[in-house]
Amino acid sequence: MAPTDPLYLNGLTIWPGERVLTRLVVSRLPSGTLIDVPVHVLRAPAPGPTLLLMAGMHGDEVNGIEIIRRMLRRDLLMPTRGTVVAIPILNIYGFLNFSREVPDGKDVNRAFPGSPRGSLASRVAHRFMREIMPLLDYAVDFHTGGAARANYPQVRCELGVDPETDALAAAFGAPFTLHAGLRPGSVREAAQRLGKRLLVFETGESLRLDEPGIELAVAGTLRVLHHLGMGPAVPGPAQPSIVCRRHTWLRARFAGLFRAHVQNGVFLEKGQVYGSVADPYGERAVRLESPVSGYVVGLNHMPVVNQGDALLHLALPG
Repeated sequence: MAPTDPLYLNGLTIWPGERVLTRLVVSRLPSGTLIDVPVHVLRAPAPGPTLLLMAGMHGDEVNGIEIIRRMLRRDLLMPTRGTVVAIPILNIYGFLNFSREVPDGKDVNRAFPGSPRGSLASRVAHRFMREIMPLLDYAVDFHTGGAARANYPQVRCELGVDPETDALAAAFGAPFTLHAGLRPGSVREAAQRLGKRLLVFETGESLRLDEPGIELAVAGTLRVLHHLGMGPAVPGPAQPSIVCRRHTWLRARFAGLFRAHVQNGVFLEKGQVYGSVADPYGERAVRLESPVSGYVVGLNHMPVVNQGDALLHLALPG
């Protein structure tokens, strides 16, 4: 954009140097109460790229919400050039109901690009695509492990496809960087089709704040701002990111009570015992050995498991 170019959002004209909070009306509750999505727009006087920071795609994933809230509260997001768009909670319905989904049971992150006449999830996605997606050049989408599965702090993107995306992930400097293919209907797939570059950051588990992961994300976001020329230099990560192009879930072969013998973030050797599954009556217990070596980047904290349940997410080196 030229220095005097305005940005148009939700019927507003936002000029360089302005900081605006606007609210996108999505729908109404059956009671008639409006549901709207707060959107912060922070514009520097100098032209530059537009970076979207978004969380709360799944309403129970509170870590991303806290990451953006914390950066706004600390006044860390006013860029030195360009524009930052910050959406702390996209799925207000899920946030109010401690749920991943909207009330119709659908996942917003499988509903893109959406439709103005589709399901509620599809309508939320469509409003985002119409109002927000055209503005952005880059994005970081903050997520948290689903259910009782905790994710070790990690960035996910398609590695080796676009050098600029690889550089963005390297700049973030999360403890782990995982190659992740595009999922149909996701915002990442929709962004990539339009030539936008989007990273997914994951940390912690639903409805639990993960303080170390939150602070790592704040630091990583500031490094992204600097990488894009939108913010001052900041310290690099304490350790270089471990890049893994393959990863796999170890799943329960038996139903019962699961006990993990390892922690998130550690390296697990092939053949190492990582946990056990026991019946609830004290008659049988099975030790679980890893079939491969890898880093633990996701761990199930739910003790009651069924056959096929995900127990451990391993990122494979090499």
